[in-house]
Order: sequence, then C-alpha cells, then structure tokens
Amino acid sequence: MQRWSPEVIRYLHTAADRSRYYTDLARELGAFLHPEDRVCDAGCGLGLLSRALLPYCGHVTAIDRSPAAIADLTARGHDPRLTALTGDIRDLPPQRPYDAMVFCLFGGTDEILDIAARQCGVPVVYSRHSAFPVPAKLRYPPGRWVNKWLNEHYADRIIAVSPATAENLTDGGISPKKITIVMNGVAPVVPAPPEERARLRASLGLDEDTFTLGILARLEEYKGHVYLAQAARILKEQGRKFRILAAGTGAFEAELRKAVAEEGVEDVMSLLGFRSDVAALLSILDVQLNASYGTEATSMALLEGMSLGLPSIVSDYGGNPWLVKDGDNGLIFPSRDSQALAVCIARLMDRPEERARMGERAREVFRERFTGEIFAKNVEQVYLDILKGVSHGTK
Repeated sequence: MQRWSPEVIRYLHTAADRSRYYTDLARELGAFLHPEDRVCDAGCGLGLLSRALLPYCGHVTAIDRSPAAIADLTARGHDPRLTALTGDIRDLPPQRPYDAMVFCLFGGTDEILDIAARQCGVPVVYSRHSAFPVPAKLRYPPGRWVNKWLNEHYADRIIAVSPATAENLTDGGISPKKITIVMNGVAPVVPAPPEERARLRASLGLDEDTFTLGILARLEEYKGHVYLAQAARILKEQGRKFRILAAGTGAFEAELRKAVAEEGVEDVMSLLGFRSDVAALLSILDVQLNASYGTEATSMALLEGMSLGLPSIVSDYGGNPWLVKDGDNGLIFPSRDSQALAVCIARLMDRPEERARMGERAREVFRERFTGEIFAKNVEQVYLDILKGVSHGTK
C-alpha cells in the first residue's frame, strides 16, 4: 500500500497541477460512460481521477484503504456527486450495483475482474477444461472444504466441457448444482487438396499403402505417447506396414525420443515437433490416436479429426468415452495398456470397411454434437439462463 506522507501528497498534487494526465484519462474513460452512471474508483488514492471523472457520470464513489489519502480527498472540497470511503473494496459492497469501476495499480487481472463482477452485480462464470486425478488434499477436509467454498463463493456458474470434468469438480467438493456441462466444439477442418496431401506424404517418406496413424498433442508424460511406442513395437514384430506420426512439443520430448529408440521403432514412429499444417496432417491419416491417462477433457484434436471423418482409437480416460463410442465411431482401449492398443490398431488395419463406417459415423457425430456453432449456442444459453435466474446443475 502506498505510504501517504505529507511530502508524497504534496508532490503528487503538484505533479497533477502541472499536467493533463488525469483530465485526459478521464476523457478517454468518459467515452464509455453515461451521464447517470454510478462509478467506483477502487484504490483511488488522492482521488485525482475520481474528481476528473465527475463531468462524465452521475456519481463517483472513491475508495482507498489509506485514511490519510481519503482525508486529503475530503479536505479539498465537498461535491454531492462524490463519496469518499476508507476501507477495502472487498468489504464495502454498494447499496446497489455500480455501473462501472476503475482500477489503477490494483492487483492482478483475475482479482480485478472478480471484484468488478461482484460490485457491479454481474454474474461470474468460468469454464473448466481439464480432467485429472483429484489429489487427496482436495478430496478430503480441510482442503475439500476450502476448494468448495472458493469455487462456490466466487462463481455463479461453472461450465464443465465434459462429464468427466464435471465429475472432477464434484470429486473436489463442488456442488453439482453449480455445474453445467457444455461439450467443446470446433470449426470443421477443411481437408487439404490431393496435391498437398501427396507432397506431405512424400516429404514424410510415406508410400501410398502405408497405414498412417497420428496423434496431435503436447509431449507430456500423461499424454501416453510411450504406450504408442510400445504398441508400435508389437505391430512391427507382426510385420505390419504402418507409421505413427506424433505432432507436438513439450517437456517430455527427450524422454519420449529415448523410449522410441529403446523400443526400436524409430522407423515406424516419427516425432514431428511443432506443426502448423494441422489440416494437411489430419488429411493424410487413416486413424487418429489419443492415449492420455493423466488429463483429458474434450480433446479438440479429436474433434477436428472427426470433422474430417477420421475414426479414433482412444484410451478410456477422462472425456474420451464421451466423444468416442466403442465400435461406433472408433475404438476404446484401457489406458496404459499397449497390448490392447496394438489390438485395436490391428483391427482397423485389417478391416477397411469397418474403418470407413466408423469414419462416416465420426463425421455424423461431429455435425450432430460438436460444431463450433453448437458449442457457442450452448454457452450462450448458459449466460442467458443465469440472467433469467434459471437454475442448471448436473444430476
């Protein structure tokens, strides 16, 4: 907190008198205000901006934790449109919500947004995009109580992008009544033209008859790439012609390269690093893979592949089973089971008609449930329902 000594106060007033900083700033902010608006200047200091805002609104409430700063503000003249309060903004809720708030040199963005929402009577909604094993400190008291209070106190609604994410939240003590499930959605991927696909296959050394699988994910241990390498060894020992393409970078890259080398599959599993040609990569795949076992909600990469009609082979972890129905639009294997993964890959390699049927179903499921338009409409409905006072919540 600023130390408001007489010398500091005198200096700041002198500086303000010799510049147009506060008047210019108020003019810029005033463009967003209405004459009748009630504005709060949180952490107002000497109230220099508070007074400068008065021509642009109906009333300003200036709040600061420093008694010295507020005393100086009130000593410099009374204006019925200006109220000066000493205290912490968090402990001083208005009699009715403010229309706008100003924060200068005040905390971090998340803190500011939360305070502004509360003081202006705006509902707070946040989205949870991950599903991971809930640690014991959040499953059991007192951590469970703290987690529950923080989330339920500061959020009017929580959007979970998968039933697995919702379960993750409730495992940490959060009431299902606070949670609304809205599955992720993406824009459909435009397939690459034949010429681009041919160039990409040639650059990667892929013959036309090479069965090609791919995973687009960060290289992190919990993404399960090691089990892909193990499955690749099993398939290679069977004499199959295939290639697994792993696009992405991450902290696990060095360990993964070592694992690929130790499994002896460097010729059938390629680590491509960061790629910007996602549409082209997806366009040359026969099957998309996901082997996560540590965190997975609604995989955007899987959705993009589904939009192109790609069948998927996925682990049974997190939100994967809510995207892929085993035997319908793909196959599901037990997470961290490389033998089962290899069996699934072999099945789709050996059954092209089943693979084609699953691919078509993947495209249908995407269009029915996972487009960007559907996602946006569902999120918008959550916001509208909150404003109308309609309750949600999982069951």
